[in-house]
Amino acid sequence: MLAAVVVAIATMGDALVGQMGDRAELAARGERFRTLTRESTWTEVARIPMRFPTFHPQGMVRIGDVLFVSSVEIITPTKRYPTPIDGHDRDAGQGVGHLFKIDLRPDRAGALLASTTLGEGSMYHPGGLDFDGTSLWVPVAEYRPDSRSLIYTVDPQTLKATVVLRVADHVGGLVRDTDGRHLHGVSWGSRRFFTWAMRADGSIDAAAAPVIRLNPSHYVDYQDCHYAGRGAMLCGGVSDLRAMPAAAPLRLGGLDLVDLGDGRPLHQVPVPLWTSTGQPMTRNPVWLEPAGTGLRAWFMPEDDASVLYVYDVR
Repeated sequence: MLAAVVVAIATMGDALVGQMGDRAELAARGERFRTLTRESTWTEVARIPMRFPTFHPQGMVRIGDVLFVSSVEIITPTKRYPTPIDGHDRDAGQGVGHLFKIDLRPDRAGALLASTTLGEGSMYHPGGLDFDGTSLWVPVAEYRPDSRSLIYTVDPQTLKATVVLRVADHVGGLVRDTDGRHLHGVSWGSRRFFTWAMRADGSIDAAAAPVIRLNPSHYVDYQDCHYAGRGAMLCGGVSDLRAMPAAAPLRLGGLDLVDLGDGRPLHQVPVPLWTSTGQPMTRNPVWLEPAGTGLRAWFMPEDDASVLYVYDVR
């Protein structure tokens, strides 16, 4: 398998440029996704074990031969209240937010290059992240719905993190629209969408309230989303389906192309891929990019001793 990993990474070719902010490549991500159906063929390319503890990965972005992964280290799990307190259904728990910079070069694949911690007090839960060609955009929230969040920009070279916005809600993922100069977010469970207008210099008016829209789709809850060109985002997510309350859930994974203007799903595809332990591949971090005539998908569904799964689909 190691040999397969080396070959797979060494022969990525044109897949290396899709995440660098090039508008044609971003648009190709969305256009090729629209061609996928239930009958599309998913072909495993590689499995890359991580060489360090990853905790609970949340989102990821690939920039060349480097992978950036946000993750939450849970120290004290949240506990639900018998009845809501101050609008919350659980306490905040304790944890540490991490952003990992991971090597993908063939001889070092899965090694940790660098990391930084993100968060402030009870806000320690990083979410899905995006890249605009210059900066990574990472939310860090309390680990409970209807709470509060910090929005960071992070330099991918130095990992210097800067808080650019504070939000009075749980932001679980961010998307940077590089065509329309907007920042978009998804709430806990992606039931709400947020939109912040950005100034010409890329800054955000912290005093301006975001536009909030309800998510009209209930197919899967989005976790990790990325800009896909032409005013759309590509999101991965999961849904637990139960035949009865006490039954074990069927975990369904899926990918959605979503219109950032009104939140409508433009194209939806189930992902019939699971790990050996039954985790859907789209549980948490997802990254898709043009490769050959199709797409290459990267998944990291498992906690702690994570494996990066790489598939080609067309």
